[in-house]
Amino acid sequence: MSIDQPVFGADDWQLESREVGFQGFFRVDRLRLRHKTYEGGWTPVFTRELFERGEAVCVLLLDPKRNELIFTEQFRIGALADQRSPWLIELVAGMVEEGETLESVAERETREEAGCEFYKLLPIHHYWASPGGCSEKIHLYCGLLDSAGVAGIHGLEHEHEDIRLIRMGVEDAWKAMEQGIINNAASIIALQWLKIHHSELIAEYGG
Repeated sequence: MSIDQPVFGADDWQLESREVGFQGFFRVDRLRLRHKTYEGGWTPVFTRELFERGEAVCVLLLDPKRNELIFTEQFRIGALADQRSPWLIELVAGMVEEGETLESVAERETREEAGCEFYKLLPIHHYWASPGGCSEKIHLYCGLLDSAGVAGIHGLEHEHEDIRLIRMGVEDAWKAMEQGIINNAASIIALQWLKIHHSELIAEYGG
């Protein structure tokens, strides 16, 4: 099956103006722009607000010998309306700072949030988190580790992080995803990837 390239590219839109609409813990920009249309011509100039988030790295921590995963659990402001709890079960994750590589962010966040290190980092995928109004791009990885002794409470106090580690068997994690207990995009995508590649990962690294 061939997949068509997009009709339009990076040169088929024009920015008229851009200004910071809000700057706090997060930043929201106000843009005036226009772009080409499928029927020919251009749209009128219109205004959109853009939630500027940058790039993030998320790591699914897998112990292939024990067939276990290490997740984080922490309070999330965006999940205040979650009927179960705003404390979500998630992957190790962090934002990419200027000058950092994706791999170095994965290493840093694994140390800070889980107090451990992986011995191999496998790329999973990258995707736009919510492109209708947010610039955030997520880079997903699987970090292979020896999970012996990995436990406890972690995170940086000056960033108000209070992170509890959860050890979960792979089958249990799939069940938690299906039951809606694990209910955030990065974790779901990573677990679906693991379901596809689980047998080959265990065969290669689980001996």
